[in-house]
Amino acid sequence: MMTSFATLTIGQAPRSDIMPLLDEYLPPELVTHTGLLDGLTQAQIEQRFAPAPGEDVLVSRLLDGTQVRLASPRVEVALQEKINWLESQGCDTILLLCTGIFHNLHAQQAMLLEPDRIIPPLINGIVGQHQVGIIVPVVEQIEHQAGKWSKLAKKPCYATASPYLADERTLIEAALSLKDQGAQVVLLDCIGYQRSHCDIIQKHLDVPVMLSNSLVVKLAAELLL
Repeated sequence: MMTSFATLTIGQAPRSDIMPLLDEYLPPELVTHTGLLDGLTQAQIEQRFAPAPGEDVLVSRLLDGTQVRLASPRVEVALQEKINWLESQGCDTILLLCTGIFHNLHAQQAMLLEPDRIIPPLINGIVGQHQVGIIVPVVEQIEHQAGKWSKLAKKPCYATASPYLADERTLIEAALSLKDQGAQVVLLDCIGYQRSHCDIIQKHLDVPVMLSNSLVVKLAAELLL
């Protein structure tokens, strides 16, 4: 049975990698987990969502742990269809499990929680004049991030490490890159990053390291009645 609170990943649900976090703050019996790619084969996903040259890229995870690269414009169209469906099933709160930038998503009556609208002003209010270092999954996302963080007092610096593919060495290299760029606060800006990634990076930076998924899930939990 559909609950009134739903999470919506751009991959496939349930997301075993982040379910421990979700279950910690969102009581399982009150939440339905849905995915944009639920029921689709790898071939169907490629056909519908594979990025063309020049398209903004999003990254997510399938049930078997496979990383997929998706075209942001087509993901946004499909997300809107999924949001419409969730509302028709009685959902009145929808938490989007993606930190990518979307421009036209909306709900008719439900409360739609979009991390790209929540996280930037929250981080801006926390860091003040400090230099922010941001880790994203793939290098193509760095240019796409510029507008998202335009309100920060200082232009952020970046490093890349996939939450789904990166080994410890890659994470350490990302941390050292941000250290060289002067990062004073680090944000892991993808729903797929976990506390273990945060811990590895913090050992090599000795600065605060924050997880976008943790921030947005904790805030969403306040809306559960």
